[in-house]
Amino acid sequence: MAKSPKAYVSSLDEGCIAAISEGRHRDTFAVLGLHTHPSGKGLVVRALLPNAESVRVISTDTGRSLGEMHQIGSQGLFELPLPRRKNRFGYRYEVVWNGETYHETDPYSVGELLTQEQHYLFAEGSDERAYRWMGAHPLIVGGVEGTHFVVWAPSAQRVSVVGEFNYWDGRRHVMRANPGSGIWDIFIPGVAPGTLYKYEIVDQHGQRLPLKSDPYGRGFEHPPQTASLVVPEPAHSWQDSQWMAAREKRQNFDQPISVYELHLGSWRRKPEEGNRYLSYVELADELVPYVKSLGFTHIQLMPVSEYPFDGSWGYQPVGMFAPTIRFGTADEFRYFVDQCHQAGLGVFIDWVPGHFPTDEHGLGRFDGTALYEHEDPRQGYHPDWNTLIYNYGRKEVVSYLLSNAFYWLDEFHIDGLRVDAVASMLYLDYSRKEGEWIPNEQGGRENLEAIAMLQAVNQRVGFNYPGVLMIAEESTSFPGVTKPVDMGGLGFHYKWNMGWMNDTLAYMERDPIYRQYHQDQLTFGLVYAFSENFVLPLSHDEVVHGKGSLLSKMPGDDWQQFANLRAYLSFMWSHPGKKLLFMGGEFAQREEWNHNTSLDWHLLAAPAHAGISDMIKDLNACLSEFPALYQQDCSHEGFDWLQIDNTAQSVLAWLRRDAQGNAVVVTANLTPQYHSDYRIGVPQGGSLIERFNSDQARYGGSGRLNAEAITVDEIESNGRGYSANVSLAPLAVQIFELKKLS
Repeated sequence: MAKSPKAYVSSLDEGCIAAISEGRHRDTFAVLGLHTHPSGKGLVVRALLPNAESVRVISTDTGRSLGEMHQIGSQGLFELPLPRRKNRFGYRYEVVWNGETYHETDPYSVGELLTQEQHYLFAEGSDERAYRWMGAHPLIVGGVEGTHFVVWAPSAQRVSVVGEFNYWDGRRHVMRANPGSGIWDIFIPGVAPGTLYKYEIVDQHGQRLPLKSDPYGRGFEHPPQTASLVVPEPAHSWQDSQWMAAREKRQNFDQPISVYELHLGSWRRKPEEGNRYLSYVELADELVPYVKSLGFTHIQLMPVSEYPFDGSWGYQPVGMFAPTIRFGTADEFRYFVDQCHQAGLGVFIDWVPGHFPTDEHGLGRFDGTALYEHEDPRQGYHPDWNTLIYNYGRKEVVSYLLSNAFYWLDEFHIDGLRVDAVASMLYLDYSRKEGEWIPNEQGGRENLEAIAMLQAVNQRVGFNYPGVLMIAEESTSFPGVTKPVDMGGLGFHYKWNMGWMNDTLAYMERDPIYRQYHQDQLTFGLVYAFSENFVLPLSHDEVVHGKGSLLSKMPGDDWQQFANLRAYLSFMWSHPGKKLLFMGGEFAQREEWNHNTSLDWHLLAAPAHAGISDMIKDLNACLSEFPALYQQDCSHEGFDWLQIDNTAQSVLAWLRRDAQGNAVVVTANLTPQYHSDYRIGVPQGGSLIERFNSDQARYGGSGRLNAEAITVDEIESNGRGYSANVSLAPLAVQIFELKKLS
């Protein structure tokens, strides 16, 4: 009588089989793949392939079958003992699913791909380019194409990569744990660019968390979908070498900077095509020549990092390492920046290291603990924006933010980062009441860890990218924002002058009859104008949330509103500090900005609106032509008041001077009264030649110009030994070149 086939006995105990099959095992790499048999005799190979009908092990050296695997347990765990041979050899699986045969390379056959240096630098907070190996990167390992996934989740019991390639089954591709650094990784053969994925994380209590997007993901699904996307390595061929070689000089403090700020999703849309966005490629074709024609030197983009909610305008990002897919791919964004550079335009982007949203697929409680944020809501929760605040004291978070800054500069040739909401980062009690915040270790209100992080980023950017600008949106009087770190400052190059913006807008909103009582709102900015290096911002923040447009803020009838706006913009362009204007301001958008629609481009058909546009072109041309208007923006040596005390008539006059002593005289008459014969003191003899007047008829003004050169008389006025009689147009700013005697 024939003997019954002997039942296969697994080398694993029931508990281990159950833990692997149910995704509960703490070290999957120690079980799956090829290992020495527990008996010490031969080898054993194991695979978890749920719902497989049969699995064979195939030698990649010979192409021959090494045997059919035995299924152990009931959930697709397979095992095959092998005779002793070399400890490592090439193999793959031949798997039958639903009657179809597939060939798979075992992800657990791939050894460690990370270095100890990577673990060390990341944990130390000094890895400037962690993005090069964290996240998802297509690789070829041992001749096999696939993707290497790396994620930081130190408190997790298990981390798996899930996607359509494994039916979103978290048991299939459990990652390798690196307990010393908290980093998990796995190389998954066959996963190619274009694959959607997320991380399935089991926390320290054994609870499965909502699926998480990749913190270092370089691509995402189109919102509102939230999966990360494996992206190919860059294929764009940069053509901006001329710009990059000259950038450091172009962006020096003594150069003109005039910035056009915009929101990519609402600058211009295609209403005839469902009101769709323009793509990065279309923006390169339409936006770049438009901005260039206006004479701006730079474009500043509101955040382009991927974000889930349109209404946040990008200020609540989830994909810090991914240009938003709303407008195209990463290579198409590279093309856009490249086209800007080839046209001679620099590109700044808004960078948001101050907070992140609470969306469950994002960074919040990423591994079941407060990993990127503080545990205590008094430190980790932002009440104004319902967002979470980074834990800047955690070194791995510093590596995350530092490498993110480098990512945009490395990968996209970005020329400057405008850092959003710096004030909220600097103060522990920002927007908090007594008892709602925790003092620092010295008992103070300054966030010492955030300060150290900002200093580190600014120093490392400055060292690695000479000429790249770091710009702070900082709304308080925190000292030394633009002072070098080694002198005790934060190390930014520029700071937005929010005080100037608030004061001058408040002045301009007043009826001219009352301006005589508030002239200090125009002049106070010069008290501190050189205490920091300033950008004068008329940004998106001034035309949203019921504030109305710049035009609608101006008092008077329609003519006076336009005249006031022309005067205000001209005042800004002739005032010390670099310039920034939000889109729509260049043609006097009438309605408040709406991120869901295009700007009102039809307004340019109206002469008054076209006049504002023409004036902006001329202001930028004037700025470029006369170094006195920009060369000493950050030095008191470039500015003198000529007349500051004529409050009754709301008239001001000042001098701008370049490093060689060449000067322009600027006048501002901020009432509708025309002064045909107005004397102002000047510091030297010669003549005044009017080079700009915001009251030009072609701008929509009354055309009260100084058509002829004006001789400077040796007559004392306003404490000066010389003076000149000029005509002051109503509600106008005028710029005169001061020509020396030959």
